[in-house]
Amino acid sequence: MALNQQNPAQPDLNLLQAIDMVAKDKGIDKTRLIKTVEEAILKAAQSAFGPTRELEARFNEDSGQVDLFQYMTVVEDVADEDREIAVEDAQRLGLEAELGEELGFQIFWHPSDAKKAAEQDKEFGDLLNVKQARTAFGRIAAQTAKQVLIQRVRDEERDLIFNEYKDRKGELIKGVVRRFEKGNNIIVDLGRTEGILPFREQTPRETYRPGDRIVAYVKDIDREARGPQVILSRSDPKLVEKLFEAEVPEIYEGIVRIVACAREPGARSKIAVTSRDADVDPVGACVGMKGSRVQAVVQELRGEKIDIVPYDRDPARFVCAAIQPAEVNKVIVDEADGRMELVVPDEKLSLAIGRKGQNVRLAHHLTGWRLDIISESKFKQMEEEAISALQQLDMVTEPVARSMYRLGFRALEELAEATEQELAAIPGIGGEEGATKVREAAEQTMERLRQGRISAALSRTEPLSERERFLFVRGVGERTAQLLEEAGYRHVEDVNKEEEDKLAIKTGLGIKKARAIKQGAEQFLQNEWKVIDSARKEAVKAAQDSKTVVAPASKATL
Repeated sequence: MALNQQNPAQPDLNLLQAIDMVAKDKGIDKTRLIKTVEEAILKAAQSAFGPTRELEARFNEDSGQVDLFQYMTVVEDVADEDREIAVEDAQRLGLEAELGEELGFQIFWHPSDAKKAAEQDKEFGDLLNVKQARTAFGRIAAQTAKQVLIQRVRDEERDLIFNEYKDRKGELIKGVVRRFEKGNNIIVDLGRTEGILPFREQTPRETYRPGDRIVAYVKDIDREARGPQVILSRSDPKLVEKLFEAEVPEIYEGIVRIVACAREPGARSKIAVTSRDADVDPVGACVGMKGSRVQAVVQELRGEKIDIVPYDRDPARFVCAAIQPAEVNKVIVDEADGRMELVVPDEKLSLAIGRKGQNVRLAHHLTGWRLDIISESKFKQMEEEAISALQQLDMVTEPVARSMYRLGFRALEELAEATEQELAAIPGIGGEEGATKVREAAEQTMERLRQGRISAALSRTEPLSERERFLFVRGVGERTAQLLEEAGYRHVEDVNKEEEDKLAIKTGLGIKKARAIKQGAEQFLQNEWKVIDSARKEAVKAAQDSKTVVAPASKATL
């Protein structure tokens, strides 16, 4: 598309032809192109002739060029020479005009209008004062028109691409690898346009060469992107879902539904599926005859392992299916904390956890539950330790402690926080009266243990962990300390500064417990911590003094 003026006799026919060509080839409205060129020429004219002039650019279809006009108002006294003309000067120049009337002058700027420009300078040169600026403007006008046409074509093409691909967001798309850009981004030829596969969206251990065919997930369409607008992904979990949708007719038809998908790109994925039809096995539908369907997906993902899990409304059953291939002997559900403990046979522990924790991590993302994997022997040990801890209360015998454990009371802290109605339901507790005694005894025992920890810390020289400092706070046991840490409270000072309602929401402990913990943290920092810190500093200093060795005097050299 050449817009350079090669022939002075008919220079802008090239511009007209270019506009027609672009409108036809690119499918862009010719009127919009003409308006864009007019705006560009007008902007260039204002830069060349001065921004205060009242100018108008109008495309002339007959001549194929942009005509430029300057308008001036007839006034009695001229205040703005660029916009106004005195009535006396208008009459002297032979212009029939009355006060307030607007006169229009065509500014002949194009080389093909050189003769008309000379006549205009001779007749109205002193009035318009455009002779010097006209020469500079003539040189840049054609280049401006060319540049603005190219830019308009680019903008229109980007709009067309956006409108074409915006509805394809969230779909699979096929393309061909064309080249690699800085930062290891891959440019993919999609036919009408190019897409970009950013390095962060690539799957580890996958390599490509120019010319390779690629299937990717359309993650986003970025209208404002400087480069390709279509953002592709090979690492998004949605890619796995869309691949199964393409391979499994039952998913495409809506009979089988993918409930959730968890993925570690290039290594392993888990998908949870369910069926609307009782006669259709969702797992079997995804696996296919002799594994043909799932193998097609695995092949497209270049060997990535895929576990297909049956979805179950019962969270415990769903989690047990998600942790496969490991077997689960027992599940302990903590709904308030969104956590489950899975007890597995000792020999299946490593299988349940997976390589570098991969299996349990994927199961967590798939189900949304926080999972703790415990071996059967470890679970029995923890059970005996918890029962022994509960038996620290005088009125709690071993049978009662085991009943408490079965009902979910695993620590003194949980007994201290329970209501009398909850405790009264424990066999052998002695009704509400016994429940009151158990709760009070639990509170007293927790406080005694806390004071014992503080006494032991006074003479310690090694640094105290933040978990230990949390346990110095009244009402905080191991469970509460863990919840505080998981909620982002790393120090006792963080709890002290937090608002009660936010503390309750973040930890899930409830406003009553949150208020008690905040009060305990404040009292600890104001009183007990100062005593502990001072005593420990003295202990450290005493230890350093005891290790100080006086070096013997050196012998004189003879």
